[in-house]
Amino acid sequence: MSEILLTAFHTFLGWDTTAMLALNGCHSVFFDQLMWMVTGKWIWIPLYLSLAYVLLRNFPWKVTVFCLVAIALTITLCDQTVSTIIRPLVGRLRPANLDNPVSSMVHIVNGYRGGAFSFPSSHAANSAGLAMFMILLFKRKWFSWFMGLWALLLCYSRVYLGVHYPVDLLVGILIGSAYATLMYLLFGYAAKRYADGYEVNTSDIKQLYVPLWICGLTLAALIVTSAILVQ
Repeated sequence: MSEILLTAFHTFLGWDTTAMLALNGCHSVFFDQLMWMVTGKWIWIPLYLSLAYVLLRNFPWKVTVFCLVAIALTITLCDQTVSTIIRPLVGRLRPANLDNPVSSMVHIVNGYRGGAFSFPSSHAANSAGLAMFMILLFKRKWFSWFMGLWALLLCYSRVYLGVHYPVDLLVGILIGSAYATLMYLLFGYAAKRYADGYEVNTSDIKQLYVPLWICGLTLAALIVTSAILVQ
């Protein structure tokens, strides 16, 4: 029985590696530039600020503070769980790590290989955590699609750059979604308990389109910049 499970596990890892190499192998000079910028930590600050603006525009200041604290805790828990606890225990080498036998087949962008270990992805956990919290908070189908696609774009950039396997991303998404759900429930309790019995009501949210426009403008700027850089 153990041999069957071990064989199945290695087969699964083989599929994961094949999927990573297939996604990483579909590259171009233009997408090298684009994905390099998409994966950056600071490029999405305008989006984050626009989300904070929507919170301030629609909720009392105390509720907004609770919400921002819940989001910060979500990101912190995701990052620490992934980077401090799981990665050292599992010890799965990044595809681009020079000690990994598959590294010679991985397309590298700007010499970037990341840290030592890849499982799971903190980028995936953090982006999924933020996206899921916002999805649960605002409960709009179009907004849910927007946040979900944004998180998936960041996830794809990590495979494209050769620093994560698809399973790293999937597990990261699950971790981020779980923490976001927990923090959302605690946020709702805190808002009701410590903000004069405030019930979070998102049936009449104002200017929710602002993050969509900001994200669209950011992507447009990245696309134009990438096109210019490859000339």
